[in-house]
Amino acid sequence: MGVMIIYNASSLCVVKHNTSIHLLEHRAPICSFEGRRKGITCMNPSMPVNQAIKVQERLTGDSFIRPHLRNLSPYQPILPFEVLSSRLGRKPEDIVKLDANENPYGPPPEVFQALGSLKFPYIYPDPESRRLRAALAEDSGIESDYILAGCGADELIDLIMRCVLDPGDKIVDCPPTFTMYEFDAAVNGALVLKVPRHSDFSLNLEQIADVVKKEKPKCIFLTSPNNPDGSIINDGILLKILELPILVVLDEAYIEFSGIESKMGWVKKFENLIVLRTFSKRAGLAGLRVGYGAFPLSIIEYLWRAKQPYNVSVAAEVAACAALQNPAYLEKVKEALVQERDRLYKLLKEVPFLNPFPSHSNFILCEVTSGVDAKKLKEDLAKMGVMIRHYSNKELKGYVRVSVGMPEHTDALMACLNSLSFH
Repeated sequence: MGVMIIYNASSLCVVKHNTSIHLLEHRAPICSFEGRRKGITCMNPSMPVNQAIKVQERLTGDSFIRPHLRNLSPYQPILPFEVLSSRLGRKPEDIVKLDANENPYGPPPEVFQALGSLKFPYIYPDPESRRLRAALAEDSGIESDYILAGCGADELIDLIMRCVLDPGDKIVDCPPTFTMYEFDAAVNGALVLKVPRHSDFSLNLEQIADVVKKEKPKCIFLTSPNNPDGSIINDGILLKILELPILVVLDEAYIEFSGIESKMGWVKKFENLIVLRTFSKRAGLAGLRVGYGAFPLSIIEYLWRAKQPYNVSVAAEVAACAALQNPAYLEKVKEALVQERDRLYKLLKEVPFLNPFPSHSNFILCEVTSGVDAKKLKEDLAKMGVMIRHYSNKELKGYVRVSVGMPEHTDALMACLNSLSFH
């Protein structure tokens, strides 16, 4: 079967051979043929320069962008220490950062030692993250064949969508929850079916089942414990959702603080379940971006094909492996944060304009009451060097979220809250 290739160049003659292509200057149009493969080269050396410039002037960069992305609102991330320091006029160490659910204790000492002795940072990382996946298999009790690592769980969320969703496909989202699901769906040209949670932040199971039946979405994203309220999904509810004809992506970013077991092992029983985890909260590695997931073998095969080859950096893999070498430290830090969470909750209940919700995570969601403006509360605390999370979306209007920090962070927060006067 012949292949016709049409060229339109101003003054080039394209001569094609089996092993190379030669570009020769030529002033007249030519048409060349090479065996059964026909190559047609058309030249137009006479187009005026000013006409070519006018064509360029009519082009704008955004005309090349996919249409559905032109109106995409960017994700609103939390500001890092360096930016906050500049804006607040304070040293990073003088800022109490309780707005991003980071682990204030940081990683085990083995991580710093491992990072300080990296031998081959100039060599590309293992595309299969074999060492990390082996360590995760030992840590989780599930074979490494079921595990895929990523540049944070966020990368895996996007990878799942790229593998599962065609433009126009639908996902189920249960707000208020982690807004990355809605964002990534928009990037991938998917439609989001929102099934709001009940007033106590529990899932509306009946409505989820109804939406799945009527709209036939491809997948549903669930978080347990849920961000931003810290509620968990009990096994009975999860099993009922798994009975539906839909791919269930269970995000367990905060599972360590909940007191319940991970469902990673369930992927061996349920073909429609994916479980995501992260090192950001548990091991204090948010800045190095290491996440992982457990997948049915029938799904993970295709994610391996589609993922970027070097998605987990050498530093990230070394740090994650080093963190897993000290489970005693990870357990000690987890217990400290859970204990401080309970203390923080009791103290927040004493604040007259806050109504905190019980949490199974490393943060506490608070309704701002008594006519106090939630955004102003956040801004007033920021002026005093204490950062908390404020929400502008309709589901959480009038709410703030406070991350659990060290005892001294709680003390600083409470001192600032008690100094405020709203009259």
